[in-house]
Amino acid sequence: MASGDSLLLFTPLHFEPPATNPARLVIEANDHPALAFSASTPNLDAVFSSVMPQHYADGGVTVYLYYAMASAATGNIDWDVAFERMLDGTFDFDTAAGFASAQSVDDTNVPTGSAGVLDVVSIAFTNGSQMDSVVAGDAFRLKVTRDGISDTATGDAHLVRVEIRET
Repeated sequence: MASGDSLLLFTPLHFEPPATNPARLVIEANDHPALAFSASTPNLDAVFSSVMPQHYADGGVTVYLYYAMASAATGNIDWDVAFERMLDGTFDFDTAAGFASAQSVDDTNVPTGSAGVLDVVSIAFTNGSQMDSVVAGDAFRLKVTRDGISDTATGDAHLVRVEIRET
């Protein structure tokens, strides 16, 4: 697999709402599904599950978040992303979530001039602890959080895609 190649792609329809503070599934204009992250309810989460592809070379990855603002055309937005490894023989579905420390992209200016304009931000992860030691063939979860406590964009942020690429 070459550096920069896509490993996984998640759409809003892959969303697994967490028990607390979930983002909200909405349908945008022209029938585009999206996950709405409110500015008035800080730190809403979206969780996605998958298996890291066998062709992943066990290096770093970059997570790309494709989003648009529902109403804001000024300000900045902050996003956090965290991995949780679901290791065969040791992962217990009955215990609390064990996500690694979140990596962030902060103070990203939202697209100016008009709401609804697509923007793409990226967050790099080194292999190892930043990815909760996920390797090829591991089941894992990915948690995306809008850090609404510290961003200044008003209104909902609508997440429309999440892509993981080999770094």
